Amino acid sequence: MERVTHLDQLAHKLQEPRVRRVIEPMLAGTALGNVPEDDIQYLLDLGLLRRDRSGGMNVANPIYREVLPRALAFTPEAGLPQIQPSWLNSDHSLNPEKLLAAFLSFWRQHGEPMLKSAPYHEIAPHLVLMAFLHRVVNGGGSLEREYAIGSGRMDLCLRYGDVTLGIELKVWRDTRPDPLMEGLEQLDGYLSGLGLDSGWLVIFDRRSDQPAIETRTSCETHTSPQGRAVQVVRA
Repeated sequence: MERVTHLDQLAHKLQEPRVRRVIEPMLAGTALGNVPEDDIQYLLDLGLLRRDRSGGMNVANPIYREVLPRALAFTPEAGLPQIQPSWLNSDHSLNPEKLLAAFLSFWRQHGEPMLKSAPYHEIAPHLVLMAFLHRVVNGGGSLEREYAIGSGRMDLCLRYGDVTLGIELKVWRDTRPDPLMEGLEQLDGYLSGLGLDSGWLVIFDRRSDQPAIETRTSCETHTSPQGRAVQVVRA
């Protein structure tokens, strides 16, 4: 088998259980857990991953780092309903407040059924949000992603014209405390690197026995430890 997997084969490879067992926690920012050594070696042999100097695992190159989540978000994106670009001003510039309102409306109405279309259950909310944002940036912007094993989050940077929006995604799971404060601290570091004084923290509540998405989805403004204005979305 070739060392490097061709991009047109990637979507198929991502469905393989031994690939999913490694890629899913990596994108979710969680620990690998009891992943068989053979699974890790398989991804190294494919050229999807590489070892860093400390012995940890990273995506092999910037192209794959971008393409992995984009390929997984393809099915949710294809299933998106028709969405009017209500997030644009009259001069076609991006309005972050309108974008937030559009996402909240979209999530309340379509989040529940669309989660079922995402190929990786653990990061289904991430993939649906990225699918929504892909629809936004298709009008003339870009979406960058940062993620790593054990980081506990995924960071997104949306660029559209003169607007740069930093977004952090966290998951609240059973037996774990509310990730709000940790998220605000982590977002401070991410926004500092982007040179921004505000951003979004999106907390996906994946605990069992929660109300329906349309009921529990909310948004509040919080101040981060370093004094940044953060829109905290609980979804």
